[in-house]
Amino acid sequence: MPDFTIGVDVGTTGTKTVLVAVDAARIVAQATGETTLHADAPGRAEADPAQWLDNVHAGIRSVLRDSGIAPARVGAVATTGMVPAVVPVDLDGTPVRRAILQNDARATREIEALKARIDDETVLAATGSAITQQSVAPTALWLRDNEPSEWQRTASLVGSYDWVLTALGAAPHVELNWAIESGLGTLDGNRFDPMFDAADLPTDLVPQVLSPGQQAGELSQAAAEATGLPAGLPLIVGGADHVLSAYAAGVNRPGDWLVKLGGAGDILAASDSPVVDARLYLDAHPVPGRWLPNGCMATSGSLIRWFQTLSGGIDLVALDDEADTRSPAEVLCLPYFLGEKSPLHDPDLRGAFVGLDLAHTRADMYRSVLEAIAFGFRHHTEVFAEMGVDLTRAMVTNGGSRSVLWKQILADVLGTPLTPIIGHPGASLGAAVIAAVGIGLLDDWDSTQAFQTLGEPVIPTPRHVDRYAEAYTEWRSLGDTLTPVSHRMARKARS
Repeated sequence: MPDFTIGVDVGTTGTKTVLVAVDAARIVAQATGETTLHADAPGRAEADPAQWLDNVHAGIRSVLRDSGIAPARVGAVATTGMVPAVVPVDLDGTPVRRAILQNDARATREIEALKARIDDETVLAATGSAITQQSVAPTALWLRDNEPSEWQRTASLVGSYDWVLTALGAAPHVELNWAIESGLGTLDGNRFDPMFDAADLPTDLVPQVLSPGQQAGELSQAAAEATGLPAGLPLIVGGADHVLSAYAAGVNRPGDWLVKLGGAGDILAASDSPVVDARLYLDAHPVPGRWLPNGCMATSGSLIRWFQTLSGGIDLVALDDEADTRSPAEVLCLPYFLGEKSPLHDPDLRGAFVGLDLAHTRADMYRSVLEAIAFGFRHHTEVFAEMGVDLTRAMVTNGGSRSVLWKQILADVLGTPLTPIIGHPGASLGAAVIAAVGIGLLDDWDSTQAFQTLGEPVIPTPRHVDRYAEAYTEWRSLGDTLTPVSHRMARKARS
């Protein structure tokens, strides 16, 4: 009987594959393939789906080889990924162009046009989110108007992880939270017809909606040859990366919340009822009957990588060491280098460093980047509080959580202890667990707790908490002051 599952996470900067021993509740092998981010113009963010698939094939072969596990012992594969990335595909399921990622900010005019055609409150009540940079209908309008040849060949729009599962042999589909966050689906998984009408989109543009744990098909013969897995293997619907990362980290009960330090910055809280607010997003929790109100900042790790490149590629640990010697909030950074998603929903915002003098160094600027991202998370916690969402047990995961300095800055800015999830591979583990639930190897949705290893909580430093509270107020004021300047510069760049 199969006793292993595979989870694949199609991320912004890389594709991660994990092989999980279900009975032992442990990861036995993992592999990562880098993804090239294409930013050919201001506000653009694209990736090549063919590179995703190559990474998936190589990742699965790698974990099988490294573990020595017989392929027949693998029971299922599930996928997860960034959401709502947009992959336009033809009738054969082949992408007609590169994927447009969730932090792409090109469709500003289309967002405003749709807001004029459909009532915001109607959209918010039905889908849990307002019309924003995250919405897919504005992106579809941009494609129709700016790339008519590609649009004419487009039969469907699907998500990143949905397309990968389809390329492995699954039937065309989108996962429930892609449908919800795209603004094209309702909270109960139905098509949101008013959005299709307002954008004049064909009603069959999005394929069937499936929920986490459902089987979407079987591994094809071609995919079996490419991966080394047996043909006919069940392919299970996983879910959005931020949702499954929170699920795998144990954000399963009201009061649990997570800061996720990936390429973008996610913050999620568990709720026992749907909580709707135009500033945030709402996702269905994989556990039936639970919900995940959440926010997503356009940049987090991607901004750090940008600064690292700008600094000549210096090791991030070295940058941390330098920044740790500098005083808090000497320089303020606005992290809006790809506009901003929640809670501001303004693709025309731009990044800035303010307060520099000739005594400041690269270390001050780097520290201000870490602090800016933390201030963005604090902004979200204020919105959660206004919504009445409890925030009691805080956790932190993903690549950035390996930085001791960044975790300390987060704890200081947020004013709360943060518990790191040690060795947490993020959403790929959540996908592997859901694969096990989908084929009956696990019968309890809360089984993720067995996979968790908690680190020592990061305790806020009292003197820094006070300094950051003052700096946060200055940071919010700075953002308000520079917003008109950002808007003028954005309009000028477009023209």
